[in-house]
Amino acid sequence: MTRKPVHLAVYDTYADWETGHTTAYLALAGYEVRTVAPAGAPVTSAGGLRVLPDLALDDLRPEDSALLVLTGARLWDEGDDLAPFARTARAFLDAGVPVAAICGATAGLAREGLLDERAHTSAASFYLAATGYAGGVRYAEADAVTDGGLVTAGPTEPVAFAREIFQLLGAYDEPAIDAWYRLFHDSDPQAYAEFEEALGR
Repeated sequence: MTRKPVHLAVYDTYADWETGHTTAYLALAGYEVRTVAPAGAPVTSAGGLRVLPDLALDDLRPEDSALLVLTGARLWDEGDDLAPFARTARAFLDAGVPVAAICGATAGLAREGLLDERAHTSAASFYLAATGYAGGVRYAEADAVTDGGLVTAGPTEPVAFAREIFQLLGAYDEPAIDAWYRLFHDSDPQAYAEFEEALGR
């Protein structure tokens, strides 16, 4: 089965460690991962990695994607430079295409009003409250939350974030996802063999 690519948003100061589990294991599951930046120019991550994006944000269409992943970045809290990514997230959700946001990207979605009616999480409730959004009663103290086509997580939960995405996309079956999560979240050595067995390897 041909799968549409997953699009990973990248921009200056993006937190490169937050989506590594997600992109690596989606690629292993057969998804092409394409990077999307504000323009065609290279961007530099928080860790100093220089990334030449595959496409500019203006060229991204929901119908061409399986998922939009929004990484955290200092820029989410320093102005409106990344607001176009939040608006693109709205277009994706309106089109029925899922979005996953971690760390500061959740604040961007809050400012866009996308968390007002959806269960969600983030770094902390007061972090999102500072945006002035109207969804505080739907904030969940959880590692990661999926509500419909939207996944959210805080900055310390990249493994739980990835698990929610795998489940949402059906990238792996449940035994494989469970074993994978126990391996990377709980450091369960038995889970490695179980993951490999679940994949038939």
